[in-house]
Amino acid sequence: MNISMDQIKKLRELTGARILDCQKALQEAAGDLDKAVAIVEAKGLARAEKNQDRETKVGYIATYTHNTGMVAAMVEMLCETDFVAQNEEFRQMTRDIAMQVAAMGAENVEDLLQQDSIKDPEKTVELVIKTLSGKIGEKMILSRFERFAIAA
Repeated sequence: MNISMDQIKKLRELTGARILDCQKALQEAAGDLDKAVAIVEAKGLARAEKNQDRETKVGYIATYTHNTGMVAAMVEMLCETDFVAQNEEFRQMTRDIAMQVAAMGAENVEDLLQQDSIKDPEKTVELVIKTLSGKIGEKMILSRFERFAIAA
């Protein structure tokens, strides 16, 4: 089946996957965009699982302060390389998780990972991290977080 560049571009925009991965997924899905998205996501999660034995030595610390100034959060997300630590998608995800901590709170990292993401309620925080990990190809770990709130 011939897959057009427009189809590949559309899938790439939706998933952020590499061009070759998009082309293969579209061929496997016989041109069906929804099926191709599912294939790309599944392969990305499989790639993320394969990376779990790697060492994470660098990362990014993000903060979020609610506009009232009464609640704030700090999150430490670890990754394998400086290159990914500087990646804007990685940093944005970490900032989004800091917002999640400020808004929803959690007792510990395990609890936070199981929460539905406030940015994408169809995914847990853990799945958001694994999805980006699979897309980028590096192990990512939510190391720790802290939530601060002024008691009223």
